Amino acid sequence: MTQARTDDTATPAKAPDHTYDVVVVGAGPVGENVADRARAAGLSAAIVESELVGGECSYWACMPSKALLGPVLAQADARGLPGLERMTGGPLDSGAVLARRDSFASDWKDDSQAEWVDSTGTVLHRGHGRLAGERRVTVTAEDGRVTTLAARHAVALCTGTSAALPDLPGMAGARPWTSREATSAEEVPGRLAVVGGGVVGAEMATAWQGLGAQVTLLVRGGGLLSGMEPFAGELVAESLRAAGADVRTGVSVTALSRDACGVTLTLDDGSTLQADEVLFATGRRPRTGDLGLDTVGLAPGDWLTVDDTLRVTGSDWLYAVGDCNHRALLTHQGKYQARIAGSVIAARAQGRPLDTGRWGADSATADHDAVPQVVFTDPEATSVGLTLAQAEEAGHRVRAVDQDLAGVAGAALHRDGYRGRARMVVDLDREILLGVTFVGPGVGELLQSATIAVAGEVPVARLWHAVPSYPTISEVWLRLLEAYRG
Repeated sequence: MTQARTDDTATPAKAPDHTYDVVVVGAGPVGENVADRARAAGLSAAIVESELVGGECSYWACMPSKALLGPVLAQADARGLPGLERMTGGPLDSGAVLARRDSFASDWKDDSQAEWVDSTGTVLHRGHGRLAGERRVTVTAEDGRVTTLAARHAVALCTGTSAALPDLPGMAGARPWTSREATSAEEVPGRLAVVGGGVVGAEMATAWQGLGAQVTLLVRGGGLLSGMEPFAGELVAESLRAAGADVRTGVSVTALSRDACGVTLTLDDGSTLQADEVLFATGRRPRTGDLGLDTVGLAPGDWLTVDDTLRVTGSDWLYAVGDCNHRALLTHQGKYQARIAGSVIAARAQGRPLDTGRWGADSATADHDAVPQVVFTDPEATSVGLTLAQAEEAGHRVRAVDQDLAGVAGAALHRDGYRGRARMVVDLDREILLGVTFVGPGVGELLQSATIAVAGEVPVARLWHAVPSYPTISEVWLRLLEAYRG
């Protein structure tokens, strides 16, 4: 991609209306953390937001989706415990679930989030932010009024991503759901077609099937959750089918149409599928198309390439933090990057040296080596670091160690008929873990232990002395280590 321009050939003619040390574009959790860290270090900061303060995670992603999934997963756990049959035999109260979802999305009002920003001393500018040359950002308010902000030291772009819809005949007229509509829908559709077998597709298929929709999940590839170990997608697909969903792999949508009866999807084998709503969960694209990137020599709409301090390649003042840099499209990783970026910006502004070596305090190397992820399906699918295939492709000499979670006492106590699996990928030359995967009900809370083991490069021999409590699901660690020792 084109590198950022750092010359003064595009100096704005208009003097700035306000000047700050740092200007942040995007007031989601990533932008909030950049501004907060900069303010904590003594810099002045402004943050620009065109929608709701709090961003995608608060209103259309992490929080509402998990609020939808929580009762579904709790009911699945309860159905696996004798004595609760009468309490779990009927359908969920979808109205109560949706109302609770609304409360976690703050009814799509951002008053409390805006108050928090104000409490940090960061100045909030509402409107659409665009670069206007080096260290300049224009903010266009809803009424058309334009304000120009100048940054003494840095501008941080924290604009995230939006849903990427394929260019299919009839797409516009079909009015498909994206992740936003899927997490904010006001009622349960009778028939829901979900296109895409990644995290969003798998989670939303789980949620809406559990809330009473008849879900058909259409996956172009051979299985779900292709970025994880193959058994993760296999176990999730089996569970969805057992819950009543129709899961189809190796199938693509070629066209759509909508009429008074709903949506008709034409598939690549010539057959059709009828649904009341269709969700496309087929990927994300960076929200960089209308950011004024061309004013600093960058291509609008591109992912932004950064170094491990989150500074855009070729620039000494422009940072791209969170999803828009394509390093790890996860809220917690974006916040991790933001904490680093805010501290780095402050250190550079104050002339302090950086610690940017491997695992240095000012380096986002964990986005290369130890990215954790939880998929809140039934069963939960979690991973950190490399899969076996990824480790082998990277040239490591490795061994995969697997364990059936059903044989662990804590898992058997968690739910009758427990199904799950664990894998650790061991670097045989260094005797450390390169990756860990857990799949099973309730395993999301195990992942931090695996993340510490991978990020900390804890020797396998030392892990023997981290004794898991009995009887918990975490005892799987002992079983994995026993299998490795043989």
